[in-house]
Amino acid sequence: MDFPTIHTNIWDGLLAVPAIVLLTQCFKLLPIPRQFFPTIASILGFLISIFISHRGDLAAGIFMGAFYGAAAVGTYSSLKTAWLTYQNRKK
Repeated sequence: MDFPTIHTNIWDGLLAVPAIVLLTQCFKLLPIPRQFFPTIASILGFLISIFISHRGDLAAGIFMGAFYGAAAVGTYSSLKTAWLTYQNRKK
């Protein structure tokens, strides 16, 4: 079994992950329970990776889509934790 060739470029780190975070935040305008947002971020990561970033290579798209979604969830969680810590320190 051959592993897929994965090419990481500027799109991965600087555009795809922030795009997923922003799209996930747009979903917060809808009445969706909070526990579904990591799943929504993962689905968006798979969709962007399969249909935009790694078009034509399904294995690479699935592999990188998991990273896109996880990176978006981790980025949001880190920013939220840092913001709440900053607010609590000011008090």
